[in-house]
Amino acid sequence: MYISGIEALINDSKEKNIPVWQLMMELECEDTGVPIDKIYERVSNVYSVMKQGIKDGLESNLMSVSGLSGGDARLYNNQIEKHSSMLSRFHSKAIAYSLATSEHNASMGIIVAAPTAGASGILPGVLVAAQEEFGFDDDTAIKALLTAASIGTVIAIRATISGAQGGCQAECGAGAAMAAAAAAFVTGSPFEECAHAATLALKNCLGLVCDPVAGLVEVPCVKRNGVFASLAITAADMAKSGIRSFIPPDEVIDTMYQIGVTMPPSLRETSKGGLALTPTGIEVAKRMNKL
Repeated sequence: MYISGIEALINDSKEKNIPVWQLMMELECEDTGVPIDKIYERVSNVYSVMKQGIKDGLESNLMSVSGLSGGDARLYNNQIEKHSSMLSRFHSKAIAYSLATSEHNASMGIIVAAPTAGASGILPGVLVAAQEEFGFDDDTAIKALLTAASIGTVIAIRATISGAQGGCQAECGAGAAMAAAAAAFVTGSPFEECAHAATLALKNCLGLVCDPVAGLVEVPCVKRNGVFASLAITAADMAKSGIRSFIPPDEVIDTMYQIGVTMPPSLRETSKGGLALTPTGIEVAKRMNKL
């Protein structure tokens, strides 16, 4: 079965009378021939890697090889431990964990592309923080990951998850959408509400450029993961209150793609525009070229 969009997932879920997370496993089984129990096991392993990446990112005090990132996750986590964050404990932990994962990625640690390495911190940061604060089991987290995967799959099919093709709206935007859906799911939302949470997150990322300094997935990527974890939580909380995206999910995804393909190449991961061409960005690039 071909996944054509969010609306199609909702209709197929209703027709088969199964939740979307289960539908995703059936579709994967149909596509790959891998038994459903093995698919579930794989997703469980994915979640374990996510949790370990956060742990390693928080415990490490190493800077990346470039020296452009490292230590910010611990810095922010220290603020949480001192009870001096302005945000709720869940919200602030999600930011710290997103930063930790992204820093771990920049230091060549093992992470899960969610949906890409550049956006790898947002989904695990939100989901692991939610589990710690709300106390649900790993089975619920795995189902949330499958729900998030349904959003990411539709974005990949209807649009793109490539920064080189669609800008960072396709990476951190998609990651925020997936995280918003997961956050809504673990707090009891039906899939339609999860989809609107994802849509509210994604449409507030439209036009986001991909402008990595010196071509490295560090500046502004690492801190962007923390900020977009916050966006995901906000979008999920709005959706849970009954707020809906006026523009339907599939139309928002299609719009993201259209914006991406019309975005100048200088703003699509080429490091030829945006923050990469600031005086500081140029200086860093020259320094990196000499190494």
